[in-house]
Amino acid sequence: MNNDPGNIRIDDYTYDLPVDRIAKYPLPVRDTSKLLIWRKSEIKDSHFRQLPEIIDRDTLLVFNNTRVIRARLIFVKDSGAVIEIFCLEPLEPHDFAGNLSAGPGVEWKCLIGNLKRWKKGPLSTRFHAAGNDHMLQATRLLDEGDAFRIRFDWDESNITFGEILETTGHVPIPPYLGRDDDESDRSRYQTMYARVEGSVAAPTAGLHFTPETLELLDKAGIERAEVTLHVSAGTFRPVKSEKIADHKMHTEHFFISAETVSKLKHNNILAVGTTTVRTLESIYWLGSAIAAGREPSGEVPSVSQWEPYENESLISREEALDSLLNWITGRSEAQAEVEVRTDIIIVPGYRFRMVTAMLTNFHQPGSTLLLLVAAFTGKEWKEIYSHALNAGYRFLSYGDSMLLMP
Repeated sequence: MNNDPGNIRIDDYTYDLPVDRIAKYPLPVRDTSKLLIWRKSEIKDSHFRQLPEIIDRDTLLVFNNTRVIRARLIFVKDSGAVIEIFCLEPLEPHDFAGNLSAGPGVEWKCLIGNLKRWKKGPLSTRFHAAGNDHMLQATRLLDEGDAFRIRFDWDESNITFGEILETTGHVPIPPYLGRDDDESDRSRYQTMYARVEGSVAAPTAGLHFTPETLELLDKAGIERAEVTLHVSAGTFRPVKSEKIADHKMHTEHFFISAETVSKLKHNNILAVGTTTVRTLESIYWLGSAIAAGREPSGEVPSVSQWEPYENESLISREEALDSLLNWITGRSEAQAEVEVRTDIIIVPGYRFRMVTAMLTNFHQPGSTLLLLVAAFTGKEWKEIYSHALNAGYRFLSYGDSMLLMP
């Protein structure tokens, strides 16, 4: 492993991405997207619907089943000023499920668009739910670093905050699409298997799957497992520092069960998307810490940004998973699943412990997601991206995908 990953220069991981190569909308049919295959340093072109014929039969496919919430709320002041509140993370109640199912009085960590026009006082907007018009009010409470703590109240206790977002909120499509969300994004910026609400960005590698693709995978005897990582807006945060040491990686929350950990005792794991990669590798490091006698403290255990580089582990994947499994099943407050915070950053020099193959889209120049791909493919990431640009692949969230198999 790279003993000094902080010295990695972000300028070494960029490329020229023409604006017209960014897919602003998805293709009409999900699995007609192109699929670049990188296998043992060879590159081939295919289409996503051929995936069940391409991957090995002894593969365990791991999906992120998070569901995108309509996290952008628009308020218009009497002056005509438009204020956007982007809900990032629940604060009270602190868990996603509890917050989204709660009545009036929830609090969120939020970004605010056009902040200079919101000097004081609450904001209000009308919404329609349960056959009637209602009023939603937003009150700015405290600064939360580069964001704000916002309290939301409304006039009907039988309506949940999740229902308000569903009826009033806008789909948080990526800013680089350069357009407003529309009706099609409500279904297309969501995987077919999404079921656990909490993300403010889609795990886009999964957008290509259709029910037919999943059925063919099942018929081929390819096993599946699911994890839940709620994708944060930090996934779009650009790296502004010259060296990666000065970049603070965004925090994301994931959830694991004993059943899932048991399934991960597999020799050939194909992670669907970088969010799944981040989850699986964090699972190893959490288990490794437990095996080394460093049991998690606090209500929500965490994996730090530089954990893999500061605590080089010789513990096998099996031992790490066994330690984590014993810890989960042995907790006195035995729960169906455990919530974990991860700040882990995966950069060139990282040694992958869980993932043996991955599906992912093509990422922005100079991003931490591109660094993750470069960590997996080595210097060949440049050849892969050059081939994709020359062969007419579509890039970013609604673009084509690649299957990486070292």
